[in-house]
Amino acid sequence: MSELITAELVDLDLSAATKDAAARSLAERMVAAHRVTDLDGFLADVAAREAQMPTGLDGGIGIPHCRSEHVSAPTLAFGRSAAGIDFGAADGPADLIFLIAAPAGADDDHLTILSALARRLMDPEFTAALRAGTDPGAVAALIRGEDPTEEPEPEEDDATAAGSAPFRIVAVTSCPTGIAHTYMAAESLAAAGRAEGVEVTVETQGSAGFKKLDPAVVAAADAVIWAHDVEVREKGRFRGKPLVDVGVKAGINRPAELIAEARRKAERGEIAAVSEDGGSTESGDGDGGGSGADHAHFGVRLRTYLMSGVSYMVPFVAAGGLLIALSFAIGGYEIASAKSVADHFVWGEADSWAALLNQIGSAAFAFLVPVLAGYIAYGMADRPALVPGFVGGAIALTVNAGFLGGLVAGLLAGAVVMAIQRVPVHATLRGIMPVLVIPLIASAVVGFLMFIVVGKPIASLQNALTDWLNGLSGSNAVILGVVLGLMMCFDMGGPLNKVAYAFAVGGLADPTDGSLKVMAAVMAAGMVPPLAMALATTVRRKLFTKTERENGRAAWVLGASFITEGAIPFAAADPLRVIPSVMAGGAVTGALSMAFGATLRAPHGGVFVVPLIGEPFLYLLAIAAGTLVATALVVLLKGARRTAPEGAGDAEATGSDGSRVTVAA
Repeated sequence: MSELITAELVDLDLSAATKDAAARSLAERMVAAHRVTDLDGFLADVAAREAQMPTGLDGGIGIPHCRSEHVSAPTLAFGRSAAGIDFGAADGPADLIFLIAAPAGADDDHLTILSALARRLMDPEFTAALRAGTDPGAVAALIRGEDPTEEPEPEEDDATAAGSAPFRIVAVTSCPTGIAHTYMAAESLAAAGRAEGVEVTVETQGSAGFKKLDPAVVAAADAVIWAHDVEVREKGRFRGKPLVDVGVKAGINRPAELIAEARRKAERGEIAAVSEDGGSTESGDGDGGGSGADHAHFGVRLRTYLMSGVSYMVPFVAAGGLLIALSFAIGGYEIASAKSVADHFVWGEADSWAALLNQIGSAAFAFLVPVLAGYIAYGMADRPALVPGFVGGAIALTVNAGFLGGLVAGLLAGAVVMAIQRVPVHATLRGIMPVLVIPLIASAVVGFLMFIVVGKPIASLQNALTDWLNGLSGSNAVILGVVLGLMMCFDMGGPLNKVAYAFAVGGLADPTDGSLKVMAAVMAAGMVPPLAMALATTVRRKLFTKTERENGRAAWVLGASFITEGAIPFAAADPLRVIPSVMAGGAVTGALSMAFGATLRAPHGGVFVVPLIGEPFLYLLAIAAGTLVATALVVLLKGARRTAPEGAGDAEATGSDGSRVTVAA
């Protein structure tokens, strides 16, 4: 097994001033060591990981890291900065920078070594030695762990020496990549436990393996700490225990506070409401983001719940919408009033087949609101909330509350179930709570609220929204198209993009002429960013690196398929030029699509559903216009910032002499 770090991968005088420059400087050493095959592709992966959550840690440490297909062997590069570099840590800039590169299919042996490094970063003596080192070879050996020192045995506190049992905590740590933060949080909690005289046993759910805690250890624990940025696996094991639920960085930065909080909850007898199938209503403080809705502010939690429902609803919209659109293409719009094909179907008649497709699609559409409500509730409180959520969604259709009624029904169902889960019950009832008691009570409560209290007012609001969309014309429609286009292109698959898409998909639950125009504008604008970058890399190749030109070829297909994320690598490398350019193009496309009156029943498909689009030629013209605007802007902005001669750009693209054009951020 090759060494993870050598002297050539150590820079004891890192001169970079920003985290992007630091990552590039260290990554260039990896390229020289033949550990990274594509510098820009790897840096784009590093930037994408950094965008998820800052990698700065208290104590002057920065650990940018990622998995990447451009990494040939697990590698670690180390840089020491005299001035310090801001990696987003609360206590200021970092002077110890570790760039961790893992292949997309890294093996467990290498990842175990990387996790051991993460643990050692919690040792003050180790970091002090890194700051004092003067020889790159000696520092590389230190990082590899070739100079092990015996750790002193933890001193027993008075209570333990006297024979009384220590306070016991079981903890789970996890992070999205599962390479560094997972193990650093584990070591930090364990070290804080030793200092406080608390017995802390940690389960790390990272890339180096997942070994469950011994059930006997969990049973004997006095409290539980979850420090995680992805969902804890098999949560039900920790049912009936006091729980502290936070993001992984809280486990790294303030473990003693978490242990103290766990002790306080145990003393007060606060038991977390963890259901049989793993749901938890314990709320964390959001340090580090957290894994799910419980770790964020209310607005973020609400968006997460709604996106859960929309994501499960979209396949029904896609299948039903495409079937209905095909039926109209074959039999015309009047096919919607055809008799039931169960009683009237002629094998040789096209109208019978059109009616069949229409009625199958309509059956799929009938599930939209119940599925939306059911899975909003599921996102809030897990499986016990599915039944009241579906029931509330069905009632929303009954009282004509439509899509808005489904949203409210799902939120009500989730809230009611979460409230019931907080009620302490006898141990004999716990087994039937999630399968009988909770669905029964919650369905009755949600049904009462939807039928008697909120259903009719929501139906009135839904009708008003429908009338507004149908009444949009002229400048009002164009302004809405501009706003939707800007949202679709700002973060290319991120929260704003998803909000605009959810708004459009929600309209398909009760399709009208206005809602079909919104869906068309949203999909058209979402196609612009990858198409614009594909065109830009074709017409002005020298402005882009070799990797970007390769990504540009793929972006043609991604853009045509309505996969906006195809432009993310370009935005990550040069956000201040790419993002404004594609936003302008998306705004133009959204405005033109609304102005042309294009309609769309399918929530996906890109150019492949153009035959099913109302005003298809004008729709394609809107996409082409926005693509040209975005392309012209990005070429203009990149050309203006180009400081190297044309030959240097070619050299970087081909790698012939190692020169490069600086990409400003």
